[in-house]
Amino acid sequence: MPAEPPRFQVLGPVRVWRGGRELDLGFPQQRALLALLLLHTGRTVPTGEILDTLWAKRPPASAPNVVRRYVATLRRLLEPGLPPRAPGRRLLRRTGGYLLEAETDEVDLLRFRELTRQGRRAAATGRAETAAHRFTRALGEWRGPLAMGIPESVRTHVQFTAVHRELLDTARLAADAALLSGYADPVLPALRAAAAQEPLDEPLHARLVLALAACGLQAEALRAYDDIRRRLGTDLALTPGPELTAAHTRVLRQEVRRSGAPSEAGRPARVPSAGEAWASSGAGLFVGRKDESERLSELARGSGVVLVGGMPGVGKSALAAHWAHRAAARYPDGPLYVNLRGSAQGRPALEPGDALRELLTALGVPDRRVPDGPAARAGLYRTLLAERRALVVLDDALGTEQLRPLLPAAAGCLTLVTSRNALPGLVAAGARPLRLEPPSAEDAQAILARRIGPGRIAAEPTAADEILTHCGRLPLALTVVAARLAGHPCLPLTTVAAELRAAHGGLDALSALRPALLASHHRLPDDSAHLFRALSRHPGLLITAATAAALTGLPVRRTRLLLGRLAESHLLAEPAPGHYTLHALLRALATELTGTGERPAPN
Repeated sequence: MPAEPPRFQVLGPVRVWRGGRELDLGFPQQRALLALLLLHTGRTVPTGEILDTLWAKRPPASAPNVVRRYVATLRRLLEPGLPPRAPGRRLLRRTGGYLLEAETDEVDLLRFRELTRQGRRAAATGRAETAAHRFTRALGEWRGPLAMGIPESVRTHVQFTAVHRELLDTARLAADAALLSGYADPVLPALRAAAAQEPLDEPLHARLVLALAACGLQAEALRAYDDIRRRLGTDLALTPGPELTAAHTRVLRQEVRRSGAPSEAGRPARVPSAGEAWASSGAGLFVGRKDESERLSELARGSGVVLVGGMPGVGKSALAAHWAHRAAARYPDGPLYVNLRGSAQGRPALEPGDALRELLTALGVPDRRVPDGPAARAGLYRTLLAERRALVVLDDALGTEQLRPLLPAAAGCLTLVTSRNALPGLVAAGARPLRLEPPSAEDAQAILARRIGPGRIAAEPTAADEILTHCGRLPLALTVVAARLAGHPCLPLTTVAAELRAAHGGLDALSALRPALLASHHRLPDDSAHLFRALSRHPGLLITAATAAALTGLPVRRTRLLLGRLAESHLLAEPAPGHYTLHALLRALATELTGTGERPAPN
């Protein structure tokens, strides 16, 4: 009789069972390796990514051997009786990394993602009650904070925090579907649990307040609002934002439909689409960018295509989401959103045919009615949009060829594209470009203040300024630092500033930023990547073709072409024709890569 397959849990404590018996997973760091592999079940996790995750700072020389020992131990644990050195079928060695094989029903995270996918599909096709049921079942897979039992430094790595955000997104979607379908009771326990894990998440607590009122718990809903209002004031020196305030007002006016009551005029309740959820997801945290927002509004007049470009981490998607949220009333047929994964870590860019399937699903086309082949899908997509006024957001685009089939021809539609690449072909075809630079010092400080509270910055202004300088005012870098400070309210800003100073311009103190920067480097052709790394040795701030050619030995004409390509990839800025600059954090990356003596494999 074949052995019973193991069952894996990572949504809560990291645990494995076989045949009703829990297995001993060993040391916390060994558990952390298993947890990381579970996050990416069925996909090879590169060794470099494993080392970066398990060792928050630069891993010791022995780290690869330690990982190999952990893998061998876990392999024997998962497949007892496996002959020595046999590869097995669970934990497999692949070129450049390791892969864990498991079925969907064996891993709680896979079940959660599948149920969430089913819920999104039901929401997109107007089946609110079904969507609420699927989302609630998905949230039932969570049994506590993610990956408990592993080192805290690993749990706070971006690999794990990204999965935690999946929980929050599903909790918000579940609340929206439950409230709009009139059946809030089933989702309330899961919503309480999610809100307890995120005591300062205003959109989530706004939904909790509404769900409590919908379940007839008016007094508790008002207490829940008072609780988060006090926490915002005490911890962040903030007052409730518009979404939370609006929820409170609705409760006070008793405008929340009770659970089980029919919807207005008997019409089926409408669930916010994935595009609407995306557009509102970061509304409470966005600050600054007033000039850029106004410029985007000017470029977005009428139909056509607007391209928001800029270097990695500069805030392209955040600005697009903020603008889409504000402009929602102009597009009654709603924002349609697709992540094209042009810079995704460890995943290929989304094929146009797959992107069209997502867009058609968002437009309400059932799976069985989605045509085969990109051309047929593109035809149906444009037909459905012909009489609509919609905002189509194509986030993180790789190139023009990926985009062409996704651009609607309707006069009432606007397409908003974000990309790390300049996409000259798209601009030549009429797209209106907006290049984002790092925000002003004032806006950069506001980003930090919005996340950790203005009181902490006022208490240590010199340290705050030093943090802004070491982060190069890059929003993603500031968010990485802010996440640590927000998670440790007693951590002085001077300590963080000292850590950044001790890194001497390197990325060791911003390790969570490294994968985002590396993704752009990995997309470069070899000759462009070689020049990028060589620029780490450039002595001055302004780079010209002549000074860059001196570093590589390439002809000036060839170097000029390569510098232009790096500028098109937004890895260089060109403040004046033929004169380029390299952001401090990109220079730090180039220095690191030059020190390794080789080009790392893509994550």
